[in-house]
Amino acid sequence: MSFFTTILLFGFASAQKVIQLSYCSIDEDHLRMDCKYSLPSESSEVFCKYTHGERLFDTTDPSEEQHAPFKKRAKARIFPGNICRLLYKNLPNGKSTFTCNIKVGDSAPVTKTSVVEKKLLLPCSAWSVLLQSCSGLLLTLMTFPMLLEIHWL
Repeated sequence: MSFFTTILLFGFASAQKVIQLSYCSIDEDHLRMDCKYSLPSESSEVFCKYTHGERLFDTTDPSEEQHAPFKKRAKARIFPGNICRLLYKNLPNGKSTFTCNIKVGDSAPVTKTSVVEKKLLLPCSAWSVLLQSCSGLLLTLMTFPMLLEIHWL
């Protein structure tokens, strides 16, 4: 029984997963979305794609075809540090749903979905990415000055 449990735990621990999905605006109407993922130590080629339901914004997999309306509006690329980035032009007003799909070899893809509301997008900067991705760090940075003020009273 313990052998079976060990195999199951090893299988789950070594699988790829999407860690984080963050986004910001490049210009007033353009979206940048970063999908950070982890990979097993022995991994083959990685493909990523962004979808909205059945519609494909873009993919790094040459065997899949991009949905026609997005050919000049969306571009997905893989960057060092296990990041799949989508650049999307002319984001419509209102809410839009984006799903990041990561696929390694013959394994099942892993996904993460986020709803983006255009009017709430922060401009891309180191600070906006920090706010989205490091809430614990932000809490620490905000708490530290308060602790100093209390100490001086």
